[in-house]
Amino acid sequence: MKSNLLMNFTVNKEDNTVNVKREFSASLSNVWSAWTEAEILDQWWAPAPWKSRTKSLEFKEGGRRLYAMVGPEGEEHWAIADYTSITPKTNFKYLDAFCDSDGNLNKDFPRSDWNVTFSEQGDSTFVDVVIRHDKLSDLEMIIEMGFKEGFTIAMEGLDEIFDSK
Repeated sequence: MKSNLLMNFTVNKEDNTVNVKREFSASLSNVWSAWTEAEILDQWWAPAPWKSRTKSLEFKEGGRRLYAMVGPEGEEHWAIADYTSITPKTNFKYLDAFCDSDGNLNKDFPRSDWNVTFSEQGDSTFVDVVIRHDKLSDLEMIIEMGFKEGFTIAMEGLDEIFDSK
């Protein structure tokens, strides 16, 4: 089922960023929890039929989430989020990267800088995501890997969680 909720996805090749603005039919505190608590993140962070599995999560400045995207055949792609800034219920920032199951960076893939902002308007909560890459080629690599499609599917998975509450 296609969502009627706002989903804007724009790529800016001038400053190597992806901007995603997404609306959710849920309270700010529920949306914040869904983006910051492992047990909820694991229900939606990977695009179906993939699953997300968090190995560890320390949601604080200087903390880290280490997790795997697990495919239907059991294949695993590991990633980390290194939290650099947290303003509760308003914004958090982190450096994202592919890695191995111990959190060692995979240098074949670029790191990206995520800036995630939350705002409540009426019965909706809006999440604004700005993902900055060092170089245009890094941005293009992630887009070619299907980031837009995967992230869109993941957002719809989060809608399903809120719909079931």
